Amino acid sequence: METHSLNQSITSVAYYKTPVGVARIIAEDGFIASISIRDEEIEVEPTDDQVLLRTMQQLDEYFAGERKDFDLPIKQHGTPFQQEVWLQLLQIDYGITITYGQQSKLMNNPLGIRAIAAANGKNHLWIVVPCHRVIGADGSLTGYAGGLWRKKWLLEHEARVMGTGQTKLDF
Repeated sequence: METHSLNQSITSVAYYKTPVGVARIIAEDGFIASISIRDEEIEVEPTDDQVLLRTMQQLDEYFAGERKDFDLPIKQHGTPFQQEVWLQLLQIDYGITITYGQQSKLMNNPLGIRAIAAANGKNHLWIVVPCHRVIGADGSLTGYAGGLWRKKWLLEHEARVMGTGQTKLDF
C-alpha cells in the first residue's frame, strides 16, 4: 500500500487481483476516487486502509456473484456534466444494458450522445460506476477503457449471475 499527502489530503493506493486483471484502487480522504484495471502484473501488498479493505471486500462479493450494488463512499473528480452522467450510470440495474442513445434520453439530453459517451469514458470508478453496461445502438460493445474483452466478460458475468438471457455474448 502506498500513502501520499497531496495538498493536505491523504491518498492511499492498493492493488487488488481480479479475474480480469489487477485493479488499482485509490482512496482520497476516506472516499474511493479511482478504480482502474491494469494488464501488467503488479505485486499486491496488504493494506490497513479501511475504505480500501471495504472496496476489495465488495469487489470480492461482486466477482463471487453475491453483490449487485456497491455501498462505498465515492468521489470522482470531474466537471458538473461528468458528475451528472456518472450519477445516471449508477441507476442502471445489475445485468441490464442500455445504449448511449437511451442514456441521453434518460438524461433529457437526446442530442448529447457523444458528450455523454465521452463522459462515460472518463469514469474512473471501474465496475462500481457501471459504464460497462452502456453499449452501442446496434448492440455492439464500444469504448471501454479497460478493453472490450473485459466489458464482454463483465456483461457475461452479470448475465450468468442473473440467470437471464445468454451467458455468453456474441459481439
